[in-house]
Amino acid sequence: MGILGRLFGYKKKELESCTAIVAASGHSTRMGEDKVLLPLGEIPVLLRTLWVLESSPSISEIIVVTREDLLVTVGQLCRDAGLAKTSKIIVGGKTRMESVLAGLREVNPKSELVAVHDAARPLATVEIIEETISMAREWGAAAPAVPVKDTIKRAVNGVVENTLNRSELFAVQTPQVFEHGLILGALEKAAADRVELTDDCSAVELLGIPVHLTQGSYENIKLTTPEDLATAEAILGRRGEL
Repeated sequence: MGILGRLFGYKKKELESCTAIVAASGHSTRMGEDKVLLPLGEIPVLLRTLWVLESSPSISEIIVVTREDLLVTVGQLCRDAGLAKTSKIIVGGKTRMESVLAGLREVNPKSELVAVHDAARPLATVEIIEETISMAREWGAAAPAVPVKDTIKRAVNGVVENTLNRSELFAVQTPQVFEHGLILGALEKAAADRVELTDDCSAVELLGIPVHLTQGSYENIKLTTPEDLATAEAILGRRGEL
């Protein structure tokens, strides 16, 4: 039934196998050093991220997309950890979109779903991953999200234009899960149109296809600044995982 079927609200047959693409090719400008290699409770951030994906029964393979200068380091890290599902470590592009597209082109053709996950989100849980995959199996596109806590205002040149309805606002997280052909086509079109995107859901939304939200977690933070590392360690401490 494909894209046209979704546009008219029809459900597709449930999809089974899922590949995870881990985006780890950023330059960590705000962190000041390669955040995916930083120790989080003495374990590298990237390794914590890969462990939870390895633990998800619905994920059959993992592709890590990283920078060329980190290829050997990341490869050695994965080998030393004995990650059975991490099948490929490849070089990404200059932008997140280019990196995710590079990963998508390496996905096993038999894999019907793709979960795109930030390497810098090491605190996702198997429950979040499985629930999002389950929703994507039914509808073709899904992402975890949490309601925003703060009042959000839209401003221009430092002057408030209006206050947005907080009850309708959600902070979207990863992994974002899609039908393989859908996200590949959506990102290829966005790249051809030179559209700048902040997440992968946006590419699907531009096609007019709805993305269904699942329950995320306020603990599923993205590590961006040094303060985030301290927060992550506190969360792991509460979980007893340090």
